[in-house]
Amino acid sequence: NGLALRGSGSREWHADGAESLDRNGWYLVLANHQSWVDILVLQIALNRRIPLLKFFIKQQLFWFPLLGLGFWALDMPFMKRHSPSYLARHPEKKGADLEATRKACQKFRHTPTSVINFIEGTRFSEEKRISRQSPYRHLLPPRAGGIAVALSAMGEVFDAILDVTIVYADGPPKFWDTICGEWVDVTLDIRVLPIDPAIASGDYQNDREFRREVHRWLGKLWQEKDERIAEIESRVA
Repeated sequence: NGLALRGSGSREWHADGAESLDRNGWYLVLANHQSWVDILVLQIALNRRIPLLKFFIKQQLFWFPLLGLGFWALDMPFMKRHSPSYLARHPEKKGADLEATRKACQKFRHTPTSVINFIEGTRFSEEKRISRQSPYRHLLPPRAGGIAVALSAMGEVFDAILDVTIVYADGPPKFWDTICGEWVDVTLDIRVLPIDPAIASGDYQNDREFRREVHRWLGKLWQEKDERIAEIESRVA
């Protein structure tokens, strides 16, 4: 991916805060999500600074030509998510996706790993922000379940959380235009955060107070990210 983008001449990237990272460490990477290009940006900016990024991949993408095989070969964890309508018909499947997340994380305990989670669940758009009644100006509401399970499965293994904020100076680029050479001016702001024991050891599914604590912590993190996006945008405008 790096060679492809360097060859197309489509990069002007600024990564702040990546100097102290360790390629032999364990990290939980949290990032806002705007475009498929986010994945290329993160892979290239963090390459050889932290271990290879492991994405939680939707089960359906296993059958995507070439990409599905690549995801499998790179040992990406595949996740099967059930819709609310399916769970209404099959209540016994409730929590199955979180259990799959837990099992996927367990195998990463034995070799340095970076687990990344786009916790908005989908790419940001103004229409989605309005329809979901997001309290944030530049973000969708975060989904806490996956990160809570990842922390409970590997909280004592992770060295830190990497809070990555991605801002495109000219708005989110299109994937195809980017790999065809369109100029991409992007800023990555990377904060290295300690693992908070209060959100790394609890039962997210069954402990209501623990769920509230995770939501409070994530809401504060996301509010700070929203403010950081506004500050970066004003600086690069």
